[in-house]
Amino acid sequence: MSQNTPSDKSAILESLNSINQVEGFDPMLFAVEYTDMATGKSRKKIPVLIQIAWFRMVYPKGRIATTITPCKDGFVASARIYADYNDGPDCYLADATASRGYDQTKPSISPREWAQTAAIGIALRNAGFGVQFGLTADDYEGPVLNELPDPVSDGDDTAAPVTDEPSEKEPEVEPELTEEQKLQLALRQPCPITKYSGKTLGDLQTLDPKALSWIANKFTGNPEISAAAKRICEYALQETSA
Repeated sequence: MSQNTPSDKSAILESLNSINQVEGFDPMLFAVEYTDMATGKSRKKIPVLIQIAWFRMVYPKGRIATTITPCKDGFVASARIYADYNDGPDCYLADATASRGYDQTKPSISPREWAQTAAIGIALRNAGFGVQFGLTADDYEGPVLNELPDPVSDGDDTAAPVTDEPSEKEPEVEPELTEEQKLQLALRQPCPITKYSGKTLGDLQTLDPKALSWIANKFTGNPEISAAAKRICEYALQETSA
């Protein structure tokens, strides 16, 4: 029986790392450590928030569709990942389901949002956003109020029926991103203006500051990109007034 040599494993890892690669963006920089309560071992993962930002960099016109269904002990959520918001219901990159119930010891955690966040994290992992590093959000479900707004669904009610897949792990406390990490994510967001296709919001700081201001204040095509532009503008204003 043949076994992979170190050089073979290195080549495989290199190939995995090229999946959804974005120039200038290293998801490992945003990995956080936590203790697996099932094994007691220290592990790393990419927060769902970072997975979503990464997805937006690769697919600026992408869509994350979710549905949530009440079940006996909580909620079951289904998520589908689309490369383009115009794609049909069955033309998705990946999908996933997850269920979460009420936890009386952690009353601040909404099982509805928890299930939704877990489903999105698993679906993004299945689409290649994190699986190559073994840093998957479904291995680490923190308080989802810090991860995603409620609701996240973009109105797609055509997702396939979901099935109950109970979690085997206790929720952990999700570390907050630093202001520097949030700024770096904002700088790497793709520019939505056709004239600057292929450029990032960070590039606009020197190429066309007025265009960056327009995205921050008037662009309505993507709230995440608009918010990122606002963060960059606010940071620049603070730097000039310091």
